Amino acid sequence: MSQIITREFPLEKPEQLQNIIGNQDKLLSILEEGLGVKISQRSNSIIVDGEEEKVKTAGSVLLELIKLIKKNILIGPSDIASAINMQRKGTLEYFSELYSETLINDVRNRPVRVKNFGQRQYIQSIKRNEVTFGIGPAGTGKTYLAVVMAISAFKKGDVDKIIITRPAVEAGESLGFLPGDLKEKVDPYLRPIYDAMDAIIGSEQSGRLIERGIVEVAPLAYMRGRTLDNAFIILDEAQNTTPAQMKMFLTRLGFNSRMLVNGDISQIDLPRGSKQSGLIQARRILRNVKSIGIVEFTHDDVVRHPLVGLIVDAYERDEQKKESKENA
Repeated sequence: MSQIITREFPLEKPEQLQNIIGNQDKLLSILEEGLGVKISQRSNSIIVDGEEEKVKTAGSVLLELIKLIKKNILIGPSDIASAINMQRKGTLEYFSELYSETLINDVRNRPVRVKNFGQRQYIQSIKRNEVTFGIGPAGTGKTYLAVVMAISAFKKGDVDKIIITRPAVEAGESLGFLPGDLKEKVDPYLRPIYDAMDAIIGSEQSGRLIERGIVEVAPLAYMRGRTLDNAFIILDEAQNTTPAQMKMFLTRLGFNSRMLVNGDISQIDLPRGSKQSGLIQARRILRNVKSIGIVEFTHDDVVRHPLVGLIVDAYERDEQKKESKENA
């Protein structure tokens, strides 16, 4: 049986302690759930109780978080989730480096930064290349970071327009068969993008930019026949493009433009009879083309509540047990 130990982590100022415990000890609860230890506060210190190995692990995570706090960086649930995830992957020593750059401040004036190596690689590719593919599971921040970089580019004056699109595969791209005007037809399919814009610049400013035509949100079919100069262009849900649609989209790229193509190849919803996902084909044939970057996220890059990770792990262990019994 593992030895039960207690370890104390003193902080220099009361406000630093408040930062790490959160409102109503919310952040402490997340740390406890994610690390499997008991965490409390005493005077101006954090106290960790539990099995020796788990306390050591919790200590390494807390020390990295305290580094940020001492730099006056406010931490939240997603920061804790990232630290715990990086500790599990053995990359915790690089955690604080992720906070060296602020991409933009959101509508609440909170700094937006990358949360893991996958996100950092994605941002670096966007800066280096004219076209970047972000391929990986939901929850990795692809859509959110794409919108962040688009708005940042517009605010800096690097582009005049932001164009956001996705294939309306649920409607078979035949939007003419749907009732209502264009906005009513497209909105249900683009809600995640609107949510990202609202989080970054607020719903009022988002609405104004759309009304002025600075931000254009449209189905992929409306890109045909255009050349998109001085624009930041995002294609979301790209796994649901056909090869012809993907080629059509990529060849819309104009001068002084950036193009992002995001998708999850494990979630392809193309109609039966479609030969192949355009995203899978593009990944294969464009991998070594100059000025095109391909970043592949993994499940380790998913930013989620630590408890969700524990739940997923528990289900996976149960599935493995079932498979072992069936194969026995």
